Amino acid sequence: MSAAMEPRDFLLTVGQYYKMAEVGLFEGKRVELIEGKIIEMSPAGSKHATAITLASDSLREAFSKNYFVRVQCPIDFNQRSAPEPDVAVIRGNVRDFSKAHPTTAALIVEIADTTLHFDRREKASLYARAGIKEYWIVNILDKRLEVYRKPIKDASQPMGFSYSEIRILTQTDSIKPLSAKVEIAVADLLP
Repeated sequence: MSAAMEPRDFLLTVGQYYKMAEVGLFEGKRVELIEGKIIEMSPAGSKHATAITLASDSLREAFSKNYFVRVQCPIDFNQRSAPEPDVAVIRGNVRDFSKAHPTTAALIVEIADTTLHFDRREKASLYARAGIKEYWIVNILDKRLEVYRKPIKDASQPMGFSYSEIRILTQTDSIKPLSAKVEIAVADLLP
């Protein structure tokens, strides 16, 4: 007789996730792979979409030619997580990643309206664990920019990591990304 086994989650690998996408299982849906689980994201509303464009345009201007901006594309952190941040600034040339997705970013930006709690908790912990030195949340609801820097171990967070420096900036503030040459006005990021 075999021992009884409790039900458990079946966690996907990045490879399995991409194969599922290739055959069209996620057609018409916005999904991400976080810790082996497929997370369905809500559709982007007009303010969300506007903020993505504003952020990507501002970041293209702020960073040197040694970086490029990706919009809602995967970053392969490990075998179980391939988030698709709203905006990511990647060191290198876009053609450097024609055969594989990047595994890190100089800056990740999430646009938050309906996902604010998830972006502050799960995404922040995931990005901190991946060693992302700078993570921004464009908080549409409160019309501000949340800047997260200096990842540290933190057992109280979902992925065991958080950021030790958090700054809240308003529409009248500006900020220079860690790897950029110029400042960006927060007002330029908000729809």
